[in-house]
Order: sequence, then C-alpha cells, then structure tokens
Amino acid sequence: MQLSRSEKMMMSVCYAVLVIAGLLCLFPLIHIVSLSISDTHAVASGWVTVYPIGFSFESYKQLMTGTPIVRAFWNSVQITGVGVILSMAFTILAAYPLTRTYFYGRKLYTFAIIFTLLFSGGLIPTYLTIKSYGLMNTYWALWLPGLVSTFNLLVLRSFIENIPSELDDAARMDGCGDWLYLRKIVLPLSMPVLTTLALFYGVGYWNSFFNVLMYMNETTKYNLSVLVQQMIQSQTMLAQMNSSDRADQILLTPEEINSAAIMVMVLPVMIVYPFLQKHFVKGVMIGAVKG
Repeated sequence: MQLSRSEKMMMSVCYAVLVIAGLLCLFPLIHIVSLSISDTHAVASGWVTVYPIGFSFESYKQLMTGTPIVRAFWNSVQITGVGVILSMAFTILAAYPLTRTYFYGRKLYTFAIIFTLLFSGGLIPTYLTIKSYGLMNTYWALWLPGLVSTFNLLVLRSFIENIPSELDDAARMDGCGDWLYLRKIVLPLSMPVLTTLALFYGVGYWNSFFNVLMYMNETTKYNLSVLVQQMIQSQTMLAQMNSSDRADQILLTPEEINSAAIMVMVLPVMIVYPFLQKHFVKGVMIGAVKG
C-alpha cells in the first residue's frame, strides 16, 4: 500500500525517536563495557565515555582471583538451572488440567489461582512459613515460594486452549491418553510459549536479590546479584584486592572492578537472549491472543 507524504513523515519521525531511544538505552551498557576494559589511569582520570582507552583486562583478572565471584556465578547457575526446570515442570502440570473440560472443579481452581494475583500472604507471614518448614539457608526457600508464576500459568493455559480440539479427538480415537497427548502433541506445539516462559523464569531466578539476601545466612551461598551489590556499596573487597603483596599488582579503581562485575552478571543473559528472541516474540504474541 502506497503511503502518503504525511504518513512517510510520521514514519520517519517514529523511526528517529526509536533510534534515539535505543541509543540512550544502549549507552549505559557501552559505558560499563568501556570502563571494564580500559586502562586504569584513563578510568581514574575520567576520560572513558563511549570508547575504551588503552585495552586492559586486569579488572577481570583480579576480579576472578581476588573475589568470590566464581563461586557466586556457580550459585547463580545452580539457582537458575534447577529453578527453571522445577518451575516449567509444575507450570505445565498445572496449566494442562485447567484446559480440560472434563476436569472437575477447574473453574474453582482457576479462580483460586487468579485470586493470588490480587492478594498475597505478605512478607512477614511468608518469612515465618519458610522458617517453620526449615528452609532457611537453603535454595529451596527460593524455589518453592515462586515455583509457579500465576501470569505464566495463565499464558500457557490460554495457549493450550487454542490448540484445535480436532487434534485431541483424533488422538483419543487412536487410544492416546492424557500423558501421551501432553508429551507428543501439546508440548511440541507449545515450544514458542514454553521458550518464552523459560526465559521469564530464568531471568527472574538469575536476578534474585531480595530473597537471597533474606533467606541465605551464609555468604558462601550468595549469588551474583547480592555479591555485585555488596561490591558496589562497600569498598572493603576492593581494599583487600589492592592490598596484595604481589609485585606486579595493579591498583584498580572501584569503577573498573564494579563494571567488570556487572558485565559478568549481565553477559550470560545477553548471550542466551539472541538465540531465544524469535521464540520469545512469537510466544508472547501467541499467548496474548486469548486471555
């Protein structure tokens, strides 16, 4: 369809605004990357803005050897990996029965699930519950309370409901039960929305901060989010790194160490997201067709 002159001008303005907004969102990340790989003198002098000055990976080297960031990284991987598997499994097992018309009481269960979107037990009752079950200082305190997201459950339920009922009828005629139908038909057809929900869960677990700080009593169980926050707020760790007796030790600025730590935390999500972007966009659009 041929666009008029006014429509072309409007499109040009929209594209220009989007480009400017994208650059503004991208600038802080580029600045962090430049700080983490620039020379210490350039960073201390405040010369680094967009482009790195004097390439140096000393900040990453000292970050890996002088801080517990490797252990915190493994803790984040463990929390995210196990959490995503558990959440996806229980989300699927909860969403599928709610789409079956022969499931007794599904409207009541759906209402009870939606009710949790409006009301919750509160912070103190949740903490007391976790403590009474003996889950303090364990990662189960992170996995169990947020095992199933109500929003993700409703998105998956809506998607499964949109699968043509003729497939179900044909599968029943061939002697297919619920488990086989779920495994052979529903899950393969739901891969776009499942990938999207896995990304939602993964980012949530990877960025866990408040729950880790509240339920973990040992610093050895902290994840990257908590460790990086403590590094930014406290200069104790940087002082310990710079007080090394090594002759070749380079004194680093707080900006270098903090920028390197932020990149270590952000980089895994940046690497994974491009591979899931196609499924992410498709899954969000499909899951939003029917609410």
